[in-house]
Amino acid sequence: MALIGLMLLVLVRAVKGPTVIDRLVAINVIGTKSIVLLLFAGILFSQLEMFVDIALGYGLLNYIVSIAASRYYQHRKCLEPAHTAKGGQPS
Repeated sequence: MALIGLMLLVLVRAVKGPTVIDRLVAINVIGTKSIVLLLFAGILFSQLEMFVDIALGYGLLNYIVSIAASRYYQHRKCLEPAHTAKGGQPS
């Protein structure tokens, strides 16, 4: 239950994050915590081998999506919030 509570706190950061980088890191943390939840489910259901395989696949997918999203936003040069992207002072 504590892990799900922490995921909800990180979800708030993913929604409110002032920059794209904050949002990307928050989504990555949620993915990592989901992997831990999958492993706990494997222990609960006594099917750890199957859930380890699923967690590894999900972890690889999480890694690839994180890299792809960060490269996309780096290429578009929109990693800063809209109010500071033009070099102006934040209001």
